[in-house]
Amino acid sequence: MATDILAEITGMLVEIVGDEFLLAEEVTMRTSFNDDLALESIEFVALAELLHHRYGAGVDLMGFLSEKDMDGILAMSVGELVTHIGRITHASLARGAAPTSPAATSAAPTNAAAPTAAAPTAAALAG
Repeated sequence: MATDILAEITGMLVEIVGDEFLLAEEVTMRTSFNDDLALESIEFVALAELLHHRYGAGVDLMGFLSEKDMDGILAMSVGELVTHIGRITHASLARGAAPTSPAATSAAPTNAAAPTAAAPTAAALAG
């Protein structure tokens, strides 16, 4: 399951930052969002939206980030997000709820507002 989630997150990152950037370095469980991918705040927001569409409201990237201190956010790896999504989707399956499929999600109307909180980047923190 983790490899499926990793592949989906990699696809989302390609959609957000472009495949030419990610071709230079393979995205693994150890890839960091800050040091390796250098994601900007707006890119975190875009990732949060894609995760929400794919996995539903249970996978709240901004909520997940809000539980971390600044050092934890800056050091966060793709693997941490994969583990978080795995826990959420596993818990959802255990309760008997079917995971959200991409086709069902894209066809379903949503009234949810786009996330307004943005994760800080190293550049933003440096000043």
